[in-house]
This record gives sequence, structure tokens and C-alpha cells, in this order.
Amino acid sequence: MSEDFSVRLRGQSVVVTEAMRAAVLDEMPEIGWIEDEGLRTKVLNAWAAALAASGFRKLGELKPSGNYDSPPLKTGTQADHIRSVTRLAVKMAEELDGLFPGFEYDRDILIAGGLCHDIGKVWEFDPENVERWRADPSATGMPSIRHPGYGVYICLVCELPEEVAHVAGGHSAEGELVTRSLENTIIRWADHSFWKIVESGGQLSDVDTWLPPAKIGAA
Repeated sequence: MSEDFSVRLRGQSVVVTEAMRAAVLDEMPEIGWIEDEGLRTKVLNAWAAALAASGFRKLGELKPSGNYDSPPLKTGTQADHIRSVTRLAVKMAEELDGLFPGFEYDRDILIAGGLCHDIGKVWEFDPENVERWRADPSATGMPSIRHPGYGVYICLVCELPEEVAHVAGGHSAEGELVTRSLENTIIRWADHSFWKIVESGGQLSDVDTWLPPAKIGAA
């Protein structure tokens, strides 16, 4: 059993407990694929802390879409997207590893990066943030920070390796401004392919009727 993890996020003191880590693992069992125990615990800590400092109780409450203003999945959750991207990335890496003798990648970093690539969506997808940004985009922008940028913040504050923070920060358009690592490149194309394929396969809603979850303690 891991010890409680304490961190400050956006001025809040967050204490991550074993029960919180278990809840994250329940939504994303692929975290158990990470062989390094320390890295596995840090991924659990990061997600648990990110959720605790946000307006969401669990990952499944986030809008299941690529961007907040894009069509959501007809079925499934944001957790399903993240899990699928990770699984696709692992399959891609395994295929190339079996084909090319000199192809070398870090499996743990690939899995951790896949599972944390959208961790910043707890900020960009928070309905209160979206409402505030829409009210006055000239004040802080719309959004003020996209999920790759906030994802880097979460990863580094929660002591994840630089390689994982790099995936969170560079898996989307922001990554065009840097040289992506191998693991980031795999995640980038697994992520891009996921959304293109589900769109082509008719798995995105034609009409966006998604509603944010009820607030904790609401009647």
C-alpha cells in the first residue's frame, strides 16, 4: 500500500489517499500495465490530484470529446478514449518492435504518456472555466490554457518524469513547435487516429447534447 501523497495545485492543498488511487485505477486499469511501481504510483497520484483540484469527481464525468467544443462520443467516456489511445499506441509499438530489430522504445513511458496525455482536460473541460472564458474571452482567452499546457503543469507538479510531461504537452498541435520523442510521436498518431476513425465510423454525436455532471451536494 502506497503512502498518502500531498501536493499543492492552483493554491489548493490536495492529499491523495489509497482510496483515491484505487478509484483512478478502476477507471483506467491499464495503469497496472506499468511495470515500474514508482512510475505507476505517480500516474495514479497525478490523476487523483488533478481530479481533486477540479470540478470533477471522476474521469468519466469529463465530456467525451477531443476538444470541449467538438462533438462527443455517442457512447463511452473520456476514460475510454484515453484507454483506447494507450492500447493503440502499445499495439503500434509492438508491431514495429517485431518488424525492425533496431526499433527501441520505453514501454513504461509509452503507457504512462498515453494514460496522462489528456490529463490537462480537467482544466480545459471544467464547465465553470468554460463559462467564465465565454463570458469575456478578452480577459484570459478561450480557453486560457489548453489541456496540453495544463497537462505539463500537472505532470511536473506531481513528480512525473519529464518524458511523460513531454507527451502531455506535445501530443497535440503544440507539439508541432518541438521535436517529439519517439513515445510522444506514437501517442500523437494513436490519438489523432482515434478521433479520425471514430468520426469516420459514425461514433460521434451529430448534435451535441452533452450536459455537465451535477455539482457535488446538489439536490
